[in-house]
Amino acid sequence: MKEFSSKRFGIASAAAITALLSGAAVLQAQSASPLSSPSPLYREVIDETGRTVRVPQPVNRIVSLAPSLTETLYALGLQDHLVGDTVYCDYPADAQKKAKVGDTINPSLEQIAVLHPDLVIVTKGLNHLETVQGLDNLGISSYATDPHNVSEIASSTKKLADVLGAPEAGVTVAAEMEHHLAELQQHLASSSPKRVLFIVWHQPLISVGKHTFIADALRLAGAVSIVDSEQDWPHMSLEEVARLQPDYLVFSPSHSDAAGLTVDTLATLPGWNIVDAVTNRHFAVISDAVNRPAPRIVSAIEDLARQLHPDVFVERPEKLDERNPKEKPEKEKDKNEKAAPAPVPPPSRLSLLSFGPQCQTAILGGCACAR
Repeated sequence: MKEFSSKRFGIASAAAITALLSGAAVLQAQSASPLSSPSPLYREVIDETGRTVRVPQPVNRIVSLAPSLTETLYALGLQDHLVGDTVYCDYPADAQKKAKVGDTINPSLEQIAVLHPDLVIVTKGLNHLETVQGLDNLGISSYATDPHNVSEIASSTKKLADVLGAPEAGVTVAAEMEHHLAELQQHLASSSPKRVLFIVWHQPLISVGKHTFIADALRLAGAVSIVDSEQDWPHMSLEEVARLQPDYLVFSPSHSDAAGLTVDTLATLPGWNIVDAVTNRHFAVISDAVNRPAPRIVSAIEDLARQLHPDVFVERPEKLDERNPKEKPEKEKDKNEKAAPAPVPPPSRLSLLSFGPQCQTAILGGCACAR
């Protein structure tokens, strides 16, 4: 009996040791398996400068380093994910309530890091490469945009939305931009373009080159810049402006230099009286939206088109009730009189692409427009 018990104890002990060793082996295998401590999920994308960027998934916390990008986030309905932006990000008004990380040229990397962003969005036309490199050194991913015309602003918006996990919103916003622009072009089809000078600064006189998105916005508004320059922000002389004689001068009040400029004050400045547009009081003042490559630029294009081509946007008069002849003027009672053709109705105002009042932004020491 003792021998049987001893054998049973030995067998049980061996089984226990075997089970213990097997469990240890399993635990060791599990600890070595990558499934036991899953690493963060990333998505590799190529931004608009050609950089390969690892974007954490999902993107819940975003820092914007450009006013145009902040506006775009609001247009896409992603403002709740915006945890920080720059001191120049003032549109819409709610953007002013976001945590500020400094200016666009030299933002504070320390303040950005404190916000723990999943992604920082930048734009090549305004932000510096040193900022992107500094973010890389901190292990913070950044995605850059680089639109050069209005069509690219729409496609850039769509790409950014996809990177941020909201592709449907990007498609919707881009489609609405394209719809309003197509409708505007239909109204302007029979109008000759107005020759304009877009004034960025007047002392010294700075305009826009032919490859800028502002020059493209002028074209879509039924205008053509008199400046044929490869430079983005060329300096002009009054003599050259007088030689070219633009039909209209176009301003955006967002630039501090032009904020208080009127036809009367400009006419008193030395030399400007030789420009016919000054003596003829041919001015157009549009919102700062024209300076920012964001969806709201469409509203500025429409506004400029209305000022340059007011005859195209004559409101359709209310139709009189044909069943009540008493409401008709006497001359309309003549059945043989032909009805005048109805004027073209104006395009509908933007809804999704407009958020509030104009903002006043001036980027000094950087690029001439508040991108």
